[in-house]
Amino acid sequence: MFNIVLVTPQIPGNTGTIGRICVATNSTLHLIKPLGFNIDDKSVKRAGLDYWSDLKLKVYDSLDKFLELNPIDDRHFFATTKSNKNYFEAKFKKDDFLYFGREDGGLPEDLMQKKLENRITIPMSKKTRSINLGISVGIILYEAIKQNFGEIDL
Repeated sequence: MFNIVLVTPQIPGNTGTIGRICVATNSTLHLIKPLGFNIDDKSVKRAGLDYWSDLKLKVYDSLDKFLELNPIDDRHFFATTKSNKNYFEAKFKKDDFLYFGREDGGLPEDLMQKKLENRITIPMSKKTRSINLGISVGIILYEAIKQNFGEIDL
């Protein structure tokens, strides 16, 4: 389906929630170390409930290792507050990679520089600096599903 890439996530509950969304959408979750928690943390599994064992999960020791195996091309999108392109303007396709950064700092700038035109943002008021990571993944992932509905199997 789609590939959700979390670059150095810090909060286990967010990752557990995102894992559950990935199971529900038949998507793969890619975790890039270092993580701010142990993957076996009770809180990760609690947020994913009994679905964690059904999760298509891939864990990488570094961003460099991930990129060796998944080179950046037109099918990689970077969720960031540092873009003027709204997520619903992107044209998603099955198997795309959707990147999300750590909760306290976002994605590395040098990563996004690799494909500037694929930076996307969720519009929001100036009263907040960002939206919860799990909610952000859900918003963008379901837009990708909407754009491809009928061509994908849930």
